[in-house]
Amino acid sequence: MQKDFWVFGYGSLMWRPGFSFEKAEPATLHGYNRSFCVYSHYYRGTPDRPGLVLGLDPQKDADCRGVAFRISLEQKDAVVAYLTERELCGYAYQAATLPVLLDCGTEIEAYTFVADPSHALYAGDLGLDKAAEVIMQAEGKTGLNRDYLINSVRELEANGYADPHLHELLKKVEYLTGIIEAGAGI
Repeated sequence: MQKDFWVFGYGSLMWRPGFSFEKAEPATLHGYNRSFCVYSHYYRGTPDRPGLVLGLDPQKDADCRGVAFRISLEQKDAVVAYLTERELCGYAYQAATLPVLLDCGTEIEAYTFVADPSHALYAGDLGLDKAAEVIMQAEGKTGLNRDYLINSVRELEANGYADPHLHELLKKVEYLTGIIEAGAGI
C-alpha cells in the first residue's frame, strides 16, 4: 500500500502551490534542467504573440532544485485533478513520477510535469537572444511575460536557489527594457 504521495515543484508551484500539503521540503531532481521552453498562449502570451513559461527538459548532467510537497493520501485525487487542470490544460507538459532527492538525504518518488518535445507548444532551447525577445513582446491573461521571469528569479533567490541560466536571461531582458544601459552598467 502506498504510504506517501509527493509533488515536485520547480517553478510557480514552489511559492504558489494552490493545494494543501502536510510538509514542504527542499529537493533536487537529477537529470532535468528548468528552462523557459514552453510557449504560453493564455497566461503569459496569446496565440498571435506567445510567451514562454518554465518547463523541465531532460539533460544528462543537470540538477533542478525545487520543493517536494507531501500530500495526504486523502487529498491525492483532488490535488492531481487540480494540477491536471492547472498544468496540462493547453501546455506542453507530461505528468511523470520521478525520483527526487530531499535535502535530508531521503529519495522519494514525486509527481511532476516535464516538457513534452512532441507538443506544438514546446519551444525547446531558443537561445538567449530569441527567448528574451519572445518574453519582452508577450503579455497574457495574468500579465506581462517578463514579470513572470522576474518573479520566478526573485522567488528562486528568496528560497536559496541559484539558476545561472535564468539569471542570464533576466539580465538580457533587463537590458532590453532599458534598466541597464548598454555598456554603462546600472
